[in-house]
Amino acid sequence: MRNPNKDVDYEITRLLQQNGRIPNTEIAKQLGVSEATVRNRLQKMIKEKQLQIVAIVNPFKTQSGILGNVKIKAETKKLKAVGSALESLDGLWYIAQLSGMYDFDIEYFVESQQAFAELIDRLNDIDGIISIETSLTVRFLKNNWRYGIPGG
Repeated sequence: MRNPNKDVDYEITRLLQQNGRIPNTEIAKQLGVSEATVRNRLQKMIKEKQLQIVAIVNPFKTQSGILGNVKIKAETKKLKAVGSALESLDGLWYIAQLSGMYDFDIEYFVESQQAFAELIDRLNDIDGIISIETSLTVRFLKNNWRYGIPGG
């Protein structure tokens, strides 16, 4: 049996991924539900951290700086400590713990070559990191943040 709340949540999310500024009244109209239903479902998803509404900046269009990726291999027994240390660093806007060849995937944005060097120094100071592989983002080929949406 399908959960109607999950279906409404999915459709709310789908509409917000297309336009994060769409009014609740417009979502309600498109989904054929009340505005109160949309507001309540949205508040619940935000409270439960299923959804976060943010502005996504394209740094290639709005600011100068260095955008890139870091893959980190860490000691197995120190994964939690390394993860906590990574969370505390400025300049990292995405941190994911992985399975496979690397233990962490990180995306960073720093303002200068000097700031990049300082970030690498801070990463090298974290106890438990075995290796760091960095790369620079040259351009976005696709960056629409439409997870779970066909054609996203």
